[in-house]
Amino acid sequence: MTDSFSVKRKLLGIAGAFISLAIPFFIAEFESDQDIKTNQSLCPFKLLSGLPCPGCGITKSLVYIYKGDLLQSLSYHLFGPATFVFCLMIILLFTIEIISKKEYFKDWFYSKKLAIVLGILLGTYHMIRLIFFLRTHNFEEILKESIWL
Repeated sequence: MTDSFSVKRKLLGIAGAFISLAIPFFIAEFESDQDIKTNQSLCPFKLLSGLPCPGCGITKSLVYIYKGDLLQSLSYHLFGPATFVFCLMIILLFTIEIISKKEYFKDWFYSKKLAIVLGILLGTYHMIRLIFFLRTHNFEEILKESIWL
């Protein structure tokens, strides 16, 4: 049985997952391909440093999922498609849990081992992306990605 705090938490989870999917959907609908590829990121870390953060590219990755271009989606962020599936799964699962008043996969969602594995995967992926980024961009190009130039 779920209490009211748990229901509120699940409703917030559903809202967060929905917003995470809705923003890229509207970008895909109203922005041209050229605008999507050239518009500056709104990531605070990238604006200050010129370097991508671990999550940079996920929004563009989701945009290209909506456009039906999986390869382009993967080129922006390897975890974009997984994020898309996860958000859909959260919306469905939390809705079912609220209606049925039962919890499913609770051990998975609160697993420290899973969190550590996912953190290591994301950290490793980010380090590889960062090394590639630094090898393919000079200092002036990095500054152009920031607010400083």
